[in-house]
Amino acid sequence: MRPADLPPLTTDEQAHGERIRAALLERIRSSGGWIAFSHFMKFALYEPGLGYYSAGTRKFGADGDFITAPDLTPLFARCVAHQTADILRESGGREVVEFGAGTGSLAVGVMRALGERGLAPERYSIIEVSADLRERQREHVFASLGAQAGRVRWLDELPTTALHGVLLANEVLDAFPVERFRITQGRVERLGVALAGDELLVAARSAPPALEAAVRALPIMSEEGYESEICPMLSGWMASIAPLIARGVLLVMDYGLPRAHYYHPERRQGSLTCHYRQRAHADPLQRIGLQDITAWVDFTAVAEAADSSGLDVLGFTTQAQFLLAAGLEGELKTLVENAGPERQQILQAAKRLLLPGDMGEAFKVMALGRGIAEPLAGFALRDLRHTL
Repeated sequence: MRPADLPPLTTDEQAHGERIRAALLERIRSSGGWIAFSHFMKFALYEPGLGYYSAGTRKFGADGDFITAPDLTPLFARCVAHQTADILRESGGREVVEFGAGTGSLAVGVMRALGERGLAPERYSIIEVSADLRERQREHVFASLGAQAGRVRWLDELPTTALHGVLLANEVLDAFPVERFRITQGRVERLGVALAGDELLVAARSAPPALEAAVRALPIMSEEGYESEICPMLSGWMASIAPLIARGVLLVMDYGLPRAHYYHPERRQGSLTCHYRQRAHADPLQRIGLQDITAWVDFTAVAEAADSSGLDVLGFTTQAQFLLAAGLEGELKTLVENAGPERQQILQAAKRLLLPGDMGEAFKVMALGRGIAEPLAGFALRDLRHTL
């Protein structure tokens, strides 16, 4: 989709867009007329009071910019809870930590399902950088969970003690700011955002040594004009997460690919995608602060970062295979049997979770842990670790 085909802005959106654009222009001018794409992406998404995740626009759900699996159907959370229950039993713990909880639907669904199994967490901690989303999550949790809501807490920073339990990161890594690069005549160029008067445009500069070394290690240096992205935050984030796990598992759920597929010669423009009102396009310089900006996850990089941080890669598979192995068919049968007129809607949502052309293949699930024996149930049907 071209940006020109997007729905028109509301008056409030137009005013917010003008505010963040003015602040961005000033930031670029004060930086010498150019900023790296990673800095631009961080500004567009997280700048206090202005960025997409800091402002109060509705982001999730059918009337937002995109819909996540937990908001699509409770089936997703119930399957995640099935795998979580197994890990809690083996780890001997009753603690769950979720990063970037969106609307709170995953937290609500997991808490409910674990409670039905007699495994309600003693604490369910949510680490959320967006004050706006935190308040929406709080409303949803307290409206949905009754007495169990008191077990949910929100944290401003990582816990200080290691836990026995489960950490959940659903559609978190795709929103990490990325570096964009281009290969030109055997050189690695760092892409960024520059000014031409008051207009924004993509402009390249020589890559710094760390970025150049990382790109030269990829299998695409012979591809003239090849553009893509790389996530420098990933290793640091994983290094900060690993000490939290005394005995347990981090489940990473996101859209992405193993490195050999991610940096395939045919994927010449990378994976950067913008979302606005259920439309997707590839121009991050449009609707700054009003649209989401994401990049697919290099799951080989995730596995390498985990290994360097002392975590074991316990499983890697597609979302469809994970959900089926984690009991989706039984959960769906129960949900449909107890449904009324919404039965068809439930079935359509299940199809979206599973179909290769929708979420089923694009989304992957990876388990990273310490002190947990294999195999994990969610990876029993198909384990793709050999592709990493």
